[in-house]
This record gives sequence, structure tokens and C-alpha cells, in this order.
Amino acid sequence: MPEHGSDSARLLAAASFAAKKHRDQRRKGADATPYINHPLAVAETLSDVGGVTDTDILSAALLHDTVEDTGTTLEELEDAFGLAVCKLVEKVSDDKDLPKDERKKSQIKHAPKLSREAKSIKLADKICNIDDVIKNPPVKWSLDRRREYLRWAGQVVAGCRGSNPALEAHFDALLREGRKVLSSIAGDVGDKRVG
Repeated sequence: MPEHGSDSARLLAAASFAAKKHRDQRRKGADATPYINHPLAVAETLSDVGGVTDTDILSAALLHDTVEDTGTTLEELEDAFGLAVCKLVEKVSDDKDLPKDERKKSQIKHAPKLSREAKSIKLADKICNIDDVIKNPPVKWSLDRRREYLRWAGQVVAGCRGSNPALEAHFDALLREGRKVLSSIAGDVGDKRVG
């Protein structure tokens, strides 16, 4: 693994790498935020909510979508950040050769088999995604699709239990909030139909 010096330098190197790889991507929400905001939020959630201080885990969080979404290879990650970071990213990456429904089923099936560290990254990722689905959903997503995402995320997280109680509690609170918000929106839609 190349020497990046201090833990701070290693994290900045991972953030810079991810920013370059995601530079032309935007999130699907109405405000189309730069994609890099997502891995930054995942790493921040791990640190601030989950109390994670391990540089390899935080680096993997910053890099967690590079293999899946940018064409980055595992070899490239290993060369730049070492085997431990590479393995964590590999564990939380979907196989893009599978159809979308199969990838979703695979996440549910494989979550219980992940390492504690990979489960923590998966939890933080789902927390950030649910927050987006509640507050800044993809433009074309219906209310039913948003509800389905919350249901599915809950199934994935069920397999991550026991890895980080603080992240799990945060996820549970956010999931409750999301269900409440979406029920409220459904009620508003129903009221408009009646009126």
C-alpha cells in the first residue's frame, strides 16, 4: 500500500480519489447534489453517529461506491489504499452484472455474512439513503416506491444487527420518521382526492 502518512492524510487521499471518480455524477434527488456528497455523508455518519475512528473503515466508506458506480477496479483500490480497504469496499459493493431485483435480494441475503466493519458501512449507507428518500427523493419515484425502499432497507439492516448499536438505533429512528412522513404525504394525497 502506498504511504499516505497520517490517518488524516489517508482519509483526505480517499476523499480526493472518490471525488475524482464521482466527478461527473449527481444524486437522483430533485436538487441533483454532486454524488460525492453521499460517500462523505456515509463516512461522517460512521464517525459522528457510530463512533467509528478506524481509518480503513472510514476510507472504505468514502470509496464504497467507486467499484459499483465508476468503473474503478479492486486492483486499483488495493494499489492506492491497501488490501483491508479494498476488501471492505468489495464486501459492500453490488454485482452490477446482476439485474436490479437480484442485486436487492443479494444485499438482504449477504448482509448477515458481512464482517462487523462492513455491516457498519452498510448501515451508514442505508441511513444516508433513507434520509434522501425522505427529504430529497429521486424525482421520478412514486410514494409507493419510496415506501418499498424503506421496507427493503429495513430488511438489509436486519442482517447487519449487532455490529454498531448507535448506528442501528439511528437507523431505527430514521425509519420510523420516514414511515411517518410518507404516511403523512399519503394522507395529504388522499385528502386532495376527496376535496
